[in-house]
Order: sequence, then structure tokens, then C-alpha cells
Amino acid sequence: MKKFLSVLLALLMVFTLVGCGAKEEGGTSEGGEEATGKIKVNIMSFTDEVPGMFDKFLELHPEYAEKYEPNVTIIATTDGLYQPALDEALAAQDENTPDIYAAEAAFVLKYAQGDASQYAAAYEDLGIEVANACKDAEIAQYTIDIGTRPDDGKVVGLGYQCNGGVFIYRRSIAKEVFGSDDPAVVAEAIGAGTGSWDKFWEAAEACKAKGYKIISGDGDMWHAVENSSSTGWVVDGKLNLPKEREEFLDLSKKLVDNEYHNDTTDWQDAWFADMKMSGTALGFYGPCWLINYTLAPNCGEGTDDSSFGDWAVCAPNIGFFWGGTWLFAGKTAVGSEKQDVVRDFIKWVTLDTDENSLQAKWANGILDPANPSTPDSVASGKVMATANGTTAFCGDQNVFEAFIPANQLANGQNLTQYDERINTLWRDQVKAYAHGTIDRDTAIAQWKQNVAAEFDLVVE
Repeated sequence: MKKFLSVLLALLMVFTLVGCGAKEEGGTSEGGEEATGKIKVNIMSFTDEVPGMFDKFLELHPEYAEKYEPNVTIIATTDGLYQPALDEALAAQDENTPDIYAAEAAFVLKYAQGDASQYAAAYEDLGIEVANACKDAEIAQYTIDIGTRPDDGKVVGLGYQCNGGVFIYRRSIAKEVFGSDDPAVVAEAIGAGTGSWDKFWEAAEACKAKGYKIISGDGDMWHAVENSSSTGWVVDGKLNLPKEREEFLDLSKKLVDNEYHNDTTDWQDAWFADMKMSGTALGFYGPCWLINYTLAPNCGEGTDDSSFGDWAVCAPNIGFFWGGTWLFAGKTAVGSEKQDVVRDFIKWVTLDTDENSLQAKWANGILDPANPSTPDSVASGKVMATANGTTAFCGDQNVFEAFIPANQLANGQNLTQYDERINTLWRDQVKAYAHGTIDRDTAIAQWKQNVAAEFDLVVE
């Protein structure tokens, strides 16, 4: 995934690249080779992140660079354009079918476990000893669960990021409300590890007494609720309302009724405004990418209203994850002249842990040595344990100390291929209920009706 902000900012366009340039006139020869004489590796993604990794892989592996070159198709997820294009390309099963493709958390189940999983090559069929490699790399279990195809129990997709969630909070507000900005103190205040919202409400009241809000909007709570639920939206072909997600009706209404949040909507201007020093929200629930690619760019750095350095992270009261990208290989790559490069690229991205691996470079912010970046959470616990997770944005805190256990707490068994749309339909009804526009029963009934109108699911 182009870390989440990049996904949001991606242009609404479709374009194809060969290496770093535009596709040359004349297309592809019958032998599957471009005019350069190199074999093309078809890569399909929704940003340039995975293609950029392939370029880096070729740079580090000249033996493959001599023989292969990328043939890249990038289609932004904006307005839902990526999935239909990917589906069409996979179904074609021809010379242009993706050899490598990406899917993000919002729709990954479709490609790992759902309708389109038939097109994915099992990692072991590529020649990867995936079970041993996952164990050796200490890959977070939820990422494995999500990438495992139920029909045969084989891993068909793994990620390179790890997006276990923590509570990201403002130090100055914590000092005023709790008397300390120490992560251990704040963690205790919100009930870290309890699996409950009880202490959270006490903390919310303490924030209110000092003129602050505990979170910016109910969306900051939603991702913790959604991705910690015991079941998903669909069970055995039937629409299901998990008890934790139903409880979100009450949680959201309590936030509104007690003025515990600023009633903002995530990804809107008011939400971003709460990330600056003048913002009144104590914190946000989220993974490492939320720090690096949302909070940091919107903290007002370089202005009088900057909150840069006024942040820290602590363990959450609820274990959850949010977002991520899984990497797949097309089954047409198995047994082809491209199998070796596809196998070794996927392994380099998702499972290797040596200093030249993608995850080691990613975690330490040195994928591009000339332009070092902020350390980022990765799928391998082994890599993160030795990486430097210290960030200036969080007051030189080593944030990996919170993210390593958070990644292991996340649950990957509550996703379905319908989540992206059903989530939106649910949150629309929750918002209406929380603001008193409709009653609880009507909210649930209208949600069921809306889902039934869009999906071929049993709705009771």
C-alpha cells in the first residue's frame, strides 16, 4: 500500500509504465518480451509503492535485472476503479495477467479468501517454505490468517507492513489531564489491555473537566471496534451484526450526548485540524502509518500551531488493526519463466529479515538511503525487535515498543470481502442514531435493508 495518505491522494487515473517510463509503442512481442529483449513482469497496484519496491529489488539483484523488467499498471482506488480492472485482468488469464498484484485491507478478503482467490498462486507453489519462513520471521498471525485461502488452507498473500493499533496521544494534554505524559500512565488511564471501554469513559470525563475531548470523532473509535470484533459482517452467507459492532451504536451516542469528542468526521478538515497544537482532542486510535502519513503531515509543522514532538503512543484498551496491503502472485506465474523472480521478490518483501530485506530497510527508514524516512511498523516481529523505532514526532519515543505487542494482539478473523461498503452503510446509520435522527431499531433495520439492496446475502 502506498501508505494510507498516498492512497487517498492518488490521482483518478489509469496508466501503464515499463520500468520508469511510459509504455513504448509497439506493445509486446509474441514471446512476451519487450523491445529490450527482457521478459516483462506484469505488476498491478493502486499506487506506485509496490512497483517502486520491484525497482529496488532489481537494483539489489542484478542477476534478475539483466533478464526482467517491470510492466506496471497503476489504477487508483478512487471511486472504486481498481478492483474491477484487477478482476478483469485476472479473469483474462493471458500474457497480460498480473504476475504480482496488491490488495489492501478494505478488500483483501475478496482476493485471499473470496471470489477472486482462485486466481492467486499459493506461496508454497512458487517454492516458498512459507510456514517455516513465517515462524522464523515472527510474522504477526493476523496477517497470515487474512492471507490464507480457506479452500485449501494455503497462504496466498502476505503483507510487508503491520498495522496493529495503539492509542496516539498529545503529551501536553495528557500532562494537564492525567498529570503525566508517560505512556504507562496514559495506558493505565484508558484501561490498556482490559478489552473494555470502562476506563476510557473515566478518562473521557477527566478530559472534559479540563476542557478537552478524548478523541476527535467517533471514527477514531470505530476502527478499534470494527477490527476487534469476534465475528465479521457475514457468517455462512448471512448478514451478521457482531455484538461489538452493534455496541458501537451506544458508544457513538455516548460520545455525542456527553460531548466527549469534537464530532468530526475522519479524513475531513475538522479532523485534520485536531492534529495541530490548537486541536482539543487528546488522541487518535491507529497504526504506525497514521502517525507517519496522516498526523505528521497535518500537525502544522513549521507554523506557530505545530504539535510536532508533542505526541506519544501507548498500549490501547482494545487490540485491533487498521489497514495494510497484501501481496499476491498470479497463478499463471507458477511454472513459467517468471516464477523465480516472482518468488524471490515476494519473499524479499514479505518474509526476508536480513539487513538487505525490504522490511529491514522499511522499518529503519532506509529503503532509499539518499532520502531516509520515518521508521515504520512491519510484519516481521523479528525485524522490529532490532530496528530503531525512535521518532522525533513522538518526542524521541521508541514507538516500536508499543507496536510490537499491538501487532500480536490484532485479530484477522473478522474480515469479509464485503467490508468496505457494509462499513459505510453501518456508520451512516450509527451517525443518524447518535444524533437522535432515528431510533436504535430503525437504525438497524435500515442498515439491513440497505445491505440487502446491494448484496446477494441472506438478511434476516
